[in-house]
Amino acid sequence: MGVLIRRNGIVLLMCVELMLNAVNLLFTAFSTYFQDSAGQIFVFFIMVVAAAEVAVGLAILVMIYRNTKSVDISLLDKLKH
Repeated sequence: MGVLIRRNGIVLLMCVELMLNAVNLLFTAFSTYFQDSAGQIFVFFIMVVAAAEVAVGLAILVMIYRNTKSVDISLLDKLKH
């Protein structure tokens, strides 16, 4: 819900990170329950994707802030034209 409701770019990235951490917790719990290490391997790859997402997302937010002097996502409709 945070990704759909919030308009602040930093909070939006934090909500995506929370979703990825929830999936990591789910994979870890299932791999422990079923005695299979495949879930823990998926957790490693999700952590790599999350780190890349943070790096790219923060770079985009810095460029948005430089252009609009705000991290409000609703101001980005200027890019349509």
